[in-house]
Amino acid sequence: MRARLLALSVGTAAAAVAIGGLVLTPPAAFAASGCSVTYVLSGQWPGGFGANVTIKNLGDPITAWSLAWTYPAGQQVTQIWNATAAQSGTQVTASNVGYNGSVATNATVSFGFNGTWTSSNPAPTSFTLNGTACTGSATTGPSPTPARTTSSPTSSPGNGVPSDAAWVATGAFDSWTNNGYTLNNDVWGSGAGPQTIWARTGTNWGVVANHPRTSGVKSYPHTGRTIGSTLSSLHSISSSFNVSVPADSDYETAYDIWANNFAYEIMIWTNQHGAVGPIAESYDSNGAVPSASNVSAGGHTWNVYRGSNGSNAVFSFLLTSGTNSGTIDVLGVLNWLRSQGWYGDVTVGEIQFGFELSGTAGQSNFVCNSFSITST
Repeated sequence: MRARLLALSVGTAAAAVAIGGLVLTPPAAFAASGCSVTYVLSGQWPGGFGANVTIKNLGDPITAWSLAWTYPAGQQVTQIWNATAAQSGTQVTASNVGYNGSVATNATVSFGFNGTWTSSNPAPTSFTLNGTACTGSATTGPSPTPARTTSSPTSSPGNGVPSDAAWVATGAFDSWTNNGYTLNNDVWGSGAGPQTIWARTGTNWGVVANHPRTSGVKSYPHTGRTIGSTLSSLHSISSSFNVSVPADSDYETAYDIWANNFAYEIMIWTNQHGAVGPIAESYDSNGAVPSASNVSAGGHTWNVYRGSNGSNAVFSFLLTSGTNSGTIDVLGVLNWLRSQGWYGDVTVGEIQFGFELSGTAGQSNFVCNSFSITST
């Protein structure tokens, strides 16, 4: 759900005309419709896969949506978030939930899902939105109920979003690359609330979220970059961070590190609060039981948890004393796992850093004041 493996864009041309900051729309007796769709595999494993879908509305504003497509190889949708799904044979229809039905002109809305496949997993080649083919252009036709509509921006600064932000986004999987770092607004959890990500740079950014305090992770807004080298070929991986977090919410500030093409997930928790806990091999009345306690690695002391999320092995390092700022010898942490025989000379892929959110105490602000990753 955090990896981007394959992107397929269906339609790319926009059909909006602006003069002096005003958007020209068709006469009231006509309605414009049109859309483009981006379908992205977030992961694939034997018999299963994850996908993220982003819809761009190129027509007049809509207040509800249904996106339909046909799978060419009989794939089945098994779990979906930020939408509801109905499937009949190979035909799938995903519809909005209560909080994301309205989509302004040139705005986007996103959802994600997991599915199964058998012989192959090709991407769909065509989509329809509310019955209109998503070709990447807009068409104008009669409107059964003429109405005057106005367009609104995809997102706008609000409480917690600084006025000097260079990028602001609300889409569930919106991303932005700056100075070698890629930011992602990843929201996937069932029942997640609204979330806005903003950034001055790829390493100075924040998120404004309002997620219900129910079970399960709702989102992982983060920044990161890819290393792409084996442990034995690396001399160092060092990272520094400085964050500001709310006094109350259910979250952890965490690195999420992927190795051997997503076979291994290494999480490094630098602080945590509320109803959150790591994946572990065993649990008792106090929660997860560490596989190793008071481990000295990477310049800090950790409790280490070993487990699996069903798709890959997960190793979680939790600081015995959390902090909002510091420097970590990331290579030292990764090499400790190798020294235990828990994996071999793995290839380090993407190193991500952000806030894994399970719930917030109302609207809450999380800020990454500074961040860096250096490797040699």
